[in-house]
Amino acid sequence: MDFEKIQEYDDKYYMNTFGKRIPVAFKKGKGIHLWSTEGEKYTDFFSGIAVNSIGYSHPIFTEMVTEQLSNLVHCSNLYYIEPQAQLAKELVENSCADKIFFANSGAEANEGAIKLARLYFKKQGLSEKYEIITLQKSFHGRTITTLSATGQDKYAKPFEPLTQGFKKVPQNDIAALEAAITENTCAIMLEPIQGESGVYPCDYEYMKKVRKLCNDKKLLLIFDEVQTGIGRTGKLFGYQNFDVEPDIFTLAKALGGGIPIAAVCAKESVAEAFAPGDHGSTFGGNPLACTAGLAVLKIMKEENLPENAEKIGSYIKNELERMSSGTYPIISEVRAAGLMIGIELNKPIAPDVKNKMFEKKYLIANIGQNILRILPPLIITQKDADDFISTLKESLEELN
Repeated sequence: MDFEKIQEYDDKYYMNTFGKRIPVAFKKGKGIHLWSTEGEKYTDFFSGIAVNSIGYSHPIFTEMVTEQLSNLVHCSNLYYIEPQAQLAKELVENSCADKIFFANSGAEANEGAIKLARLYFKKQGLSEKYEIITLQKSFHGRTITTLSATGQDKYAKPFEPLTQGFKKVPQNDIAALEAAITENTCAIMLEPIQGESGVYPCDYEYMKKVRKLCNDKKLLLIFDEVQTGIGRTGKLFGYQNFDVEPDIFTLAKALGGGIPIAAVCAKESVAEAFAPGDHGSTFGGNPLACTAGLAVLKIMKEENLPENAEKIGSYIKNELERMSSGTYPIISEVRAAGLMIGIELNKPIAPDVKNKMFEKKYLIANIGQNILRILPPLIITQKDADDFISTLKESLEELN
């Protein structure tokens, strides 16, 4: 099908939730590159919003998923599922979690974490403890409840009335967080690095204090690692950058390498609050999705991709800061953790820069008018980084 026909069908039959899309459709991917229906080659520095961390058509991933596809795609969770048990074991053995539940998306995983936190206290006879404190500028999903938890009104306001029981406080403000705690508080839920609002990391000392506050007040600490999990920040899990352990954390995006899967990961003492019938999923943790997760973790470990994310991410950050202090003062700040990078501009031209990069066959994103966001596959090399920096310089010069 040619591109014009794809556009025609999309305009006629698809709900207009994404507005006017970027004018391209892709049909093939290999490594960090994508090819359009028109045969043009693009370099992907956005990874399908942090999903394609192992790149495209990785041979290990392709082989494992193809084999599973030829044998068994789906069966009910009423039965034992070998890849599900294996993936749960891998996640537990490589994290602070003791138990895993699989879902299909980040929003579902966050809903599961919210349910688990409330049920944990309810089963102790503490039904009054249901409120969860989240952070301003956060993003936790697009269901009604995860929108209610999200600290950005622009996403939630059109859908009011929302789910009750959420308070929002500023990031990195421990006094505001402590002041928000009441007898109704059951948990604090945060992203170690906020992604959708522009890549804003939590401070190291703040995270330490949040963990201590939860211990002192007997609250649960939930980390939304939908975007920071599975190598993106230079560690397998984002919480490992802060030397703290959450009671519950969630995963999605990169876990399945493009096949939908998410996870609620919890300490044993918390996880045991879920009893038969308390939670479930028809598709969650099916054989195909869990095999994809196993393939991704295998590649992450064998190719040391978290370490590569740390190395190349630091290199890109340093190069961007050199640009900022040199001949590209339009860059006012660079915020980064591994290959999760936000570039703040002091002029409202971020959409123009994104479009200019697209003209040069690079895929990046903007957040609002002043922030560029890059989330390249974790397999990129220093040469890939240099090529990106060179193209960004050209784009900024052409827009000057």
